[in-house]
Amino acid sequence: MTANMALLAAMALPRLSLASSGNAVDNPANYNHRFAEFNGIRMHYVEAGKGPLVILLHGFPLLWYSWRNQIAPLAAAGYRVVVPDQRGYGQTSAPEAIPSYDITQLVGDVVGLMGALGETSAVVVGWDIGTLVASHCALLRPDLFRGVVLVSSPYSQRPPIPPSAIWKANFKDKVFYQDYFQEIGKADAEMARDPHLTMRSGLYSLSADVAPGDGWMTFFEPGETVLENVSDPYARKISNPKQLPAWLSETALDYYVAQFTASGFTPALNWYRNFDRNWQETSFLAGARIMQPSLFVAGVDDTALQWGKKTIDTLETTMPGLQKKAFIPKAAHMSPEEKPAEFNRILLEYLNHL
Repeated sequence: MTANMALLAAMALPRLSLASSGNAVDNPANYNHRFAEFNGIRMHYVEAGKGPLVILLHGFPLLWYSWRNQIAPLAAAGYRVVVPDQRGYGQTSAPEAIPSYDITQLVGDVVGLMGALGETSAVVVGWDIGTLVASHCALLRPDLFRGVVLVSSPYSQRPPIPPSAIWKANFKDKVFYQDYFQEIGKADAEMARDPHLTMRSGLYSLSADVAPGDGWMTFFEPGETVLENVSDPYARKISNPKQLPAWLSETALDYYVAQFTASGFTPALNWYRNFDRNWQETSFLAGARIMQPSLFVAGVDDTALQWGKKTIDTLETTMPGLQKKAFIPKAAHMSPEEKPAEFNRILLEYLNHL
């Protein structure tokens, strides 16, 4: 089917068996679930509201659902909010071939989604590795994307050498997590062995609820596994499910676990396995700057602010249209979930002034 095909009939997810009632926002059955086919895949997305289009792109290991606290507020503010499960995640198709997850395919998916929606202009919001897609949407199709918001992970210009060479040169004694993900099947199997432990530990360790130094470690010690990297803080802090942080209900955790149990982690990890390929395919973007009006948002306690400090400090140069750098107190990498009211205020302030 072509990228211009009409939307398939709206389809709601079957009601899940949930461990606890949570709240209306946490119940995935309370959203408008739709599917569209383009670019060789079938994409699942959630939609709400009418008005200028805002596309929210999740990161890893996240889903459309990670934006659940933003959907209703943005729709109520007069925006058409579209939130997909990106390629390889949730109910969206997950091709087997690793090159199927390169940056041209990922950007093509967002462009294809806009075509299916009948839209020709959007603000794109990316979170974590979703910023890779959002920034390249802005660079490759400035005719379609009038604004870009990057959450937690800043825009980094194409380096002079491949990412894998940078990891090896800069992190000689430890293994950078993106490098660790390169070995096919290793991290995949570790994370799939116990999806519940992987998700509860992983999500928690990315938040500001953990003590300094106890969260997700950007670097792996020799021989350390994914679960060893993230699970110890969880075991010490929240061994009882009733002690989940306030922003992560059992309902939400159950949904994450169910989705990744069904899909596995390999398709999502394949995004990382294209980093060198992306570099090879985008030589024409060397020195490219994002010119659209833009916003960068992060939690004050996000570990990405430490190893990405130099990149963040130069955003005014690499993103000349940058309107603001906003840092949310008492939040880390999960700021849209940890502090939704403050995050939404910052995002809407930006959107309303475009």
